[in-house]
Amino acid sequence: MPLRPGNLGPEHLDACLALDRASLEGLWTPAQWCAELRDGQRLKRALWRGPDLLAMACGWLVVDELHITLVAVQPAERRRGLGSQVLRDLLAEARRRGAGAATLEVHASNGAALGLYSRLGFRIHGRRRGYYRDGADALIQWASLTEPAGPGLDNTPNQCG
Repeated sequence: MPLRPGNLGPEHLDACLALDRASLEGLWTPAQWCAELRDGQRLKRALWRGPDLLAMACGWLVVDELHITLVAVQPAERRRGLGSQVLRDLLAEARRRGAGAATLEVHASNGAALGLYSRLGFRIHGRRRGYYRDGADALIQWASLTEPAGPGLDNTPNQCG
């Protein structure tokens, strides 16, 4: 069955909560998810296979910058390029809406995420000490959305399938 990209809305609350629990150990509460999914100004992209939510990426567009708040992939679907696909889709949508740069925080020990973000043109610009529940630091990363920086950051539409 082919992958289907799409937006997330309030009707996807249960799927988002399940993926959040499976991938991120319940990073957001149900109330936080409700606020995220109801807010039409926030960007929320997903990859589906049939009824199953396999990957999602969320972000807030603040003037001309995208603040990426979450990237999650079903554990059984990791290392198949889904994180890259859904994140490229989110970045493309932000660029269409006028964003010139994107930022995020990533757990300093998350090698897989650091590799993904590096391939997409993100570079480390700072550190937030003790940012995560476990006391670990977050690395602050930025990427330009106006300069070619990596695969998928051009103006070619993202193709799934």
